[in-house]
Amino acid sequence: MFWDHDDDKPREECGIVGVFGHPEAALLTALGLHALQHRGQEACGITTFDGEKFHNERHMGLVGENFGGNLTERLPGTSAIGHNRYSTQGKPALRNIQPIFADLASSGFAVAHNGNITNARALRRDLIEKGAIFQSTMDTEVVLQLVARSPKPLMRDRFQDALTYIEGGYALVGLTNKKLIGARDPIGLRPLVLGKIGDGWVLASETCALDIIGAEFIREIENGEVIIISEQGVESFYPFPKRPESPCLFEYVYFARPDSIVQGRSVYEVRRRMGHQLALENPADVDVIVPVPDSGVPAAIGFSEQSGIPFQLGIIRSHYVGRTFIEPTQTGRQKSISKKHSPNRAVLEGKRVLLVDDSIVRGNTSKKIVQMVRDAGAREVHMRSASPPITHPDFYGIDMAAQSELLAATNTLEQMREFLKVETLGFLSVPGLYSAIGIERDVNLPQFSDHCFTGCYPTRLVDHQREESAKDRQLSLLD
Repeated sequence: MFWDHDDDKPREECGIVGVFGHPEAALLTALGLHALQHRGQEACGITTFDGEKFHNERHMGLVGENFGGNLTERLPGTSAIGHNRYSTQGKPALRNIQPIFADLASSGFAVAHNGNITNARALRRDLIEKGAIFQSTMDTEVVLQLVARSPKPLMRDRFQDALTYIEGGYALVGLTNKKLIGARDPIGLRPLVLGKIGDGWVLASETCALDIIGAEFIREIENGEVIIISEQGVESFYPFPKRPESPCLFEYVYFARPDSIVQGRSVYEVRRRMGHQLALENPADVDVIVPVPDSGVPAAIGFSEQSGIPFQLGIIRSHYVGRTFIEPTQTGRQKSISKKHSPNRAVLEGKRVLLVDDSIVRGNTSKKIVQMVRDAGAREVHMRSASPPITHPDFYGIDMAAQSELLAATNTLEQMREFLKVETLGFLSVPGLYSAIGIERDVNLPQFSDHCFTGCYPTRLVDHQREESAKDRQLSLLD
């Protein structure tokens, strides 16, 4: 992997958009992907259908860098799907950019997905043994291969048949010559919403993508639901046994844009209440509350409101510096980190400063920010995390450090405090996070997937378990 392992943040998932029945489908898809750029900055792609043939563009880089100009001429059609990518399965490469497309016996079929199929490698091995030829290393291509090999006569049934083989967390959009298809995994780990614009329909990862194109939010796609949009309207199917919904808590903690609505809740308001709760659980005797920008801002505002301690922008973030994880060398990454955050000395000098961030993963960037604040003249530096300690990795589409590299998995609170070199350190509790969302955690009925904080994974981890078994066998041979 070439991600910046100094970055404290879990790497984003992916963003998906689908449009059906609109003359500017490609343009709307590009605008929707732009709104979802925070979910993946490595690459982007759009596939359209113009009534006769499919058109496809895939590029490394950001949406605005690649999908401007005469877009509707390059990608004509009234239906489209698009994708923002970062790597979970499959390294950065042009062949691994979605949507992925193939000509099937009945029609062309394009598919894009957000999340991670936890048995993708097992399925891939089985498909290759049966003669399948893969063109990429993405888990998304497994879906395409399963659809292609399904014996069902109708594309709708072939798609649903393919879903019965896959496990994990996913939201999918698919495009045929007649239909736009969407699906969420059986417990709804990954998000997907439905919107309407004029006579057309939109599927997207978040409501902010609907807002940017002026689409009306209709509803969230339900967990385990397959939605088929055609000229006949919208149909829903449920190919799985009904299970309680258990979406990923990280949508509230970090991934979703603050102006999005998730499960009827404002993400911004939830994060602000996380700050309220954090102040109640971990008060601090300081002069000023300073967010680690930008993701720590809502929680820092909430902490300030609850505690009465002034909120100040003590760290200024440049929005014109490339993301650190795409720098090609370690030296380049370190320089980018220093260019990304600048201390506001007028706020920090001589003050007892409380830094509020949304989460701490490895801790390396947090440590550098603490030192930067001290160098700017802060008398004391304290730190609070608006999420619980991250003790377990994710396997559902969040690229995160291995468990041995997670700061909270390998250190006590005091050891973490010493590593970060802060006067005090505190984390929001798991019950406190649920309280900020507005519910009480029920250990017997998981309302959310909180595996990164508790280790309680909601599905089988087939590929991971096989890898661990293989490592154990190798170690036993060495003994």
